Amino acid sequence: MATNGALALIADGRLRAEVERIAAAAGIRVVYAAEPSGRKVWAGAAAVLLDVAAAKRCRELGMPRRAAVLLIAATTPAAADFEAAMDIGAQQIVTLPGQESVLVGVLSEAAAGESDGCRGAVVAVIGGRGGGGASVFAIALAQAAGECLLVDVDPWGGGIDLALGAEGEAGLRWPDLAAAGGRLSYPALRDALPQRRGVVVLSAGRSGVELRPTALAAVVEAGSRGGIPVICDLPRQSSAVVETVLAAADLVVVVAPAEVRACAATRVVADWVLMLNPNVGLVVRGPAPGGLRAAEMATLLGLPLLAAMRAESNLDEALERGGLAGGLRRRSPLAAAARRVLAVLPSQPGEAA
Repeated sequence: MATNGALALIADGRLRAEVERIAAAAGIRVVYAAEPSGRKVWAGAAAVLLDVAAAKRCRELGMPRRAAVLLIAATTPAAADFEAAMDIGAQQIVTLPGQESVLVGVLSEAAAGESDGCRGAVVAVIGGRGGGGASVFAIALAQAAGECLLVDVDPWGGGIDLALGAEGEAGLRWPDLAAAGGRLSYPALRDALPQRRGVVVLSAGRSGVELRPTALAAVVEAGSRGGIPVICDLPRQSSAVVETVLAAADLVVVVAPAEVRACAATRVVADWVLMLNPNVGLVVRGPAPGGLRAAEMATLLGLPLLAAMRAESNLDEALERGGLAGGLRRRSPLAAAARRVLAVLPSQPGEAA
């Protein structure tokens, strides 16, 4: 989520002076650097302005695609140079002087996003192994948070709306929004999406569709800018789409069962996630057939233990018979674990639920 002004990776002094003048007119602060210090900085900037050399460096560093990226140049760059910038999300070339109005527009939108007030936390939920319960826990987080945006990031998963019990609710799914980008209005997005018990859900459909990192970033940013928690259910897949969320999240929750093999699989996932975001915590769910304790598992993985929970009774039957449409009992293991995780966020959205 954007919180740090605009990031400018521009070496030429004259271009910097032009950018500084235009940014002042747009009312946004600009931070200059040779390259982003990490993916969190890259994802957190309200906008990214870069020259050709910086675009190539960022591509080599594997920076994920994101919204509000502009290639700044004194003259129109070669097609190959713009392709490098496009690989990390650049939407267009801005030549300075000459296209000041374009840059003013982009930076003004970014400045508006910066001043929108309280922003909602972004939480990414990912399984330590396949079938580890990440999607169900993402739903538990969403229901415990009250009003929130639940985003399904697995376009081949059949749709998280089924597990939520919202498959019959009218509204858009990812196939309708896969080409979205730019700045989205959260109120308009909320009104267009299915809702269930305060949870606004953007779900995959019943047919697969490729998600674009810029579309996902626009949706997540809209929810956060709207002041509500954004819960993202991620597949265990290294892709630009998944890494867009991992890099931008305020907290990444890794969910794993208390099993030896699951611990080994979770080690692989945790190592990958930690390269993208240091704010990672573990949720362990029972049962533990071999007696592996949650605290022992967290120590083995080197992750803070956010919550441990016993098995949820009748969960499989509930998911088969309408999903979690009726919500979870307040004293259920899932609901209690979800509240503990939400409590570590700065705004603690679960306390009012």
